[in-house]
Amino acid sequence: METQYDMVIRGGTILDGSGGPAFEGDVAVVGGIIEKLGSFEGTGRQEINAAGRLVTPGFVDLHTHYDGQATWDRRFAPSSDHGVTTVVMGNCGVGFAPCRPEERGILVKVMEGVEDIPEIVMTEGIPWKWQTFPEYLDFLRTRQFDADCAAYLPHAAVRVFVMGERAVRGEPSTEEDRQHMADLVTEAMAAGAVGVSTSRALFHRDPEGNLAPHVLAGRLELLALAQGLRKAGRGTFQIVAQLLGEQLKDFVAEAGALSPDEQVRHEMELLHEIARVAGRPLHFTLADMSEAPGMYKRVLELVDAGNAQGLEIKAQIFPRPIGILYGLHLSLHPFTLHPSYKAIAHLPLAERLARMRSPEFRERMLAERPDENHPNPIIRFLVARSLDSYPMGSEPDYAPPPQASIAAQAARRGVSVWEAAYDLLLMEEGSLTLFLPMNNFTDNSLDNVFEMLNHPHTVLGLGDGGAHYGLICDASFPTFMLTYWTRDREGSKLPLPEVVNALTRRNALAVGLADRGLIAPGLRADLNVIDYDRLTLGAPEVICDLPAGGHRLIQRASGYVATIVNGDVTYREGVATGALPGRVATPNAKEGALPRAAARPVLSARLG
Repeated sequence: METQYDMVIRGGTILDGSGGPAFEGDVAVVGGIIEKLGSFEGTGRQEINAAGRLVTPGFVDLHTHYDGQATWDRRFAPSSDHGVTTVVMGNCGVGFAPCRPEERGILVKVMEGVEDIPEIVMTEGIPWKWQTFPEYLDFLRTRQFDADCAAYLPHAAVRVFVMGERAVRGEPSTEEDRQHMADLVTEAMAAGAVGVSTSRALFHRDPEGNLAPHVLAGRLELLALAQGLRKAGRGTFQIVAQLLGEQLKDFVAEAGALSPDEQVRHEMELLHEIARVAGRPLHFTLADMSEAPGMYKRVLELVDAGNAQGLEIKAQIFPRPIGILYGLHLSLHPFTLHPSYKAIAHLPLAERLARMRSPEFRERMLAERPDENHPNPIIRFLVARSLDSYPMGSEPDYAPPPQASIAAQAARRGVSVWEAAYDLLLMEEGSLTLFLPMNNFTDNSLDNVFEMLNHPHTVLGLGDGGAHYGLICDASFPTFMLTYWTRDREGSKLPLPEVVNALTRRNALAVGLADRGLIAPGLRADLNVIDYDRLTLGAPEVICDLPAGGHRLIQRASGYVATIVNGDVTYREGVATGALPGRVATPNAKEGALPRAAARPVLSARLG
């Protein structure tokens, strides 16, 4: 009698996640685990024809903010629309546990400002059936999802839990506070957290412009978090470093007087010390900032120096421009702070459009200038930069040419950039989206990203799924990696096997999830079947499916024939099947980083 399997994926081109070459074969699954690979006898109760298609491990997204969405929704969209089968949330030091009832409003306010999630969405959606971080994970373990989730312990929540209003006021922690924080870190690791996260980014603020409680935490407090990891003997330290360009300093009073080079040196010395005290891997965010182009090179030199000293430091990078989406249907646009627009901002989109189409209203608005008294300097900064953006069509171009910009269009029309922006916002019934590639796009090129992708101490991330509902839709980056970097880019491309490795096994091992990210017997059956030739990334679009009727950006893709989580098909041709096999993922590797001998570039370039 033939052996029966739960599932057999037949005749696919297998990219197993190791970075090695593709090969033809079958994959058999039993009980959510890969049973056999290659050529074997037997049939499956479910068979998937993968002939002419790629078979890859499910993708692991290291940087998301589904902390709230996971408590009210069962889908990790838009990440799960792009082959992601594991999301890691709790990044940037923000989240909802630990938290006492009287502190809920503080954490909601922080998340609203830092991650652009409306307060009403969180107050209506989050059930708050926990106080401690272990209780939060236990609550999530009662739920079912379309992908697995893992979580960092967020520093902002820890600081508020330990210090109360003193944390909100930005007071320094005491030695007793810091010991309590370290104990909470150790406790969270034992409960199944993947690490602890924090931020020193001066653009992380609440809606009124106040810095998030953890941003100015002192060196000793950060080292206390690191000591908590050392005591636990597991976990990753995730941090958004304080690396500011000169232009942003004009808006941020707390930035200080250090030059970019001095700031880099000072910050990297701190990251080295944290990694040394923790004895654990450290991940920090890195981009080529438009206000300090090329600064990333110096940062990577210091990353190399730290790793040469025996530290485990990786820069978490994004594979396309880091930018903002603007529009009348979104959170911001060029006229957000104009007095005449502020007077109609509360109206439904159709009514705002009708007002803005009035010649009198148009003339009045164009004669105005933005209100410079908005309390949040980051909002002022983003609105000021919005005129540098590009219209985004139905086929999004993340590396637009200079002639596509609003300024270039205005010059061709012989009008001001304000007039050109106004007219564009009225197109497509007010749903036209403008894209500002703020960072990673020096001289309208992604050559800087190419260099970062090829560095031996970088990992992919920064998709921010579950956050920035009206500003960003970057959780689609896995599809961009596969289409742009391996297939569509003119000039230098990247090897498909190594791109798949960067999206799967490398990310899984970076946070200690050794049971996934590789197609091999005994590992989890988290898989994608992909029609590579027709893989296409759609344009961002707005849907209203959040609690209290809130809206968010999603971005769909075509070409994902099937996505499989724990042996169950969760998506067929981009449509959810209703299967919810996802659970809380717990680190299962003794070490959360790649073995030192395996250190290599995320990708190695090939010319094409």
